[in-house]
Amino acid sequence: MTRTIGSKPVVAGMSRRQFIATSVAGGAALALGRGKAFAQAADTLKVGFVSPRTGPLGGFGETDGYVLDLARKALANGIELGGKKYSVEILDQDTQSDPSRAGQLAKDLINNQAIDLMLAVSTPEVINPVADACEAAGVPCLSTVMPWEAWYFGRGAKPGQPSPFKWTYHFGFGVDEFFKAYVSQWNLIETNKKVGVMYPNDADGNAIRAHLAPLLAKQGFTIVDPGAYETGTTDYSSQIALFKQEGVEIFNSFPIPPDFAAFWRQAAQQGLTRQIKIAQVAKTGLFPSDIEALGDLGMKIASAAYWHKAFPYKSPLTGVSGTELADGYEAASGKQWTQQLGATMSLLDAGFEALKSSTDAKDKAAVAKALSALNTETMIGKVDFTSGPVANVSPGPIIGTQWVAAKEGSKFPLDYVVTENATDPKVPVEAKLQPYNG
Repeated sequence: MTRTIGSKPVVAGMSRRQFIATSVAGGAALALGRGKAFAQAADTLKVGFVSPRTGPLGGFGETDGYVLDLARKALANGIELGGKKYSVEILDQDTQSDPSRAGQLAKDLINNQAIDLMLAVSTPEVINPVADACEAAGVPCLSTVMPWEAWYFGRGAKPGQPSPFKWTYHFGFGVDEFFKAYVSQWNLIETNKKVGVMYPNDADGNAIRAHLAPLLAKQGFTIVDPGAYETGTTDYSSQIALFKQEGVEIFNSFPIPPDFAAFWRQAAQQGLTRQIKIAQVAKTGLFPSDIEALGDLGMKIASAAYWHKAFPYKSPLTGVSGTELADGYEAASGKQWTQQLGATMSLLDAGFEALKSSTDAKDKAAVAKALSALNTETMIGKVDFTSGPVANVSPGPIIGTQWVAAKEGSKFPLDYVVTENATDPKVPVEAKLQPYNG
């Protein structure tokens, strides 16, 4: 209840002096509360993490929850940077395999969550929209798991010109790594060196067609290319007919999983798979679920790994080895390990190493500068932005692999074995490449 003294309302039973004193104290408490909130914000590092957990690209994000749990546990007591202790929040978001949503999520993390660093992982459909949003907003961004050419040139950089990017950095495989791995792998089996390629009309496919195919041709491989196809195509009869007519014995593609499944089933129905000696796929065929969905048609498909549990490196963030990471995931989930485990861990490794080496982890320009000078070892091996093929890029390995029947007594029907190691000889070769037919 209030009453009025002069023109000012005062709480009943309280003198003007008491009211003023109480108001001053309340204002001081409010100011103190605001100051505490600002101090807490200054002492907290916010890291955005964007990946495809669901949708057609969901296989890439299936293991992210487990890796993020390990990272959060490692960071539970905060992190000391430059003599100051920070608490850490990792704000993870699912793009649902939608590029537009990826960009929207990035803008929300930037504008509404006030992140200090963005991490983005897996495919151009996720990474490029996120990187573009960060570049526009002046927020440091680190990414991995897509060909670096599709990241660099696909976002507007021009060959021979200075990098247009100040805030965004990418590490991992590129055309040169695929080239070395494929030549190494394809020479393990005698073929006629005719390669039927299915490169989609997207950032990955266009980069591979422009940069990889000519290199393979110089090595004596005949490239049979029916032209770019659109994602979501349902009838591949014309491409299959061309491959049969030309007698291709090697098949190579960079499709999303549903497209490859449709193509490969039609290829089997129309007799193409019978002449294939090496079926080498990328972007799909990376995970056990992709191969299991094909049934017998998935056996002996050759793949390429940007990480394998045989990699001899440890995570500096969590301290786990490749075998420990894979075994831990299988024990926790009941599912077979995938190569994405180590790739996602390496992104967190590199991101937090950059924050540690920054002169001020809360200053975005300082973090971007630390990224540009980053030279460290992660779960996938070395990440080095000081000696990349272009600015803002650090290349990484691609190791030849193959899906084979697991040994008797295994918990899972398939085994994923290393068949060559041209891009990182420290990774042990585990098995001889088997012909797809034969």
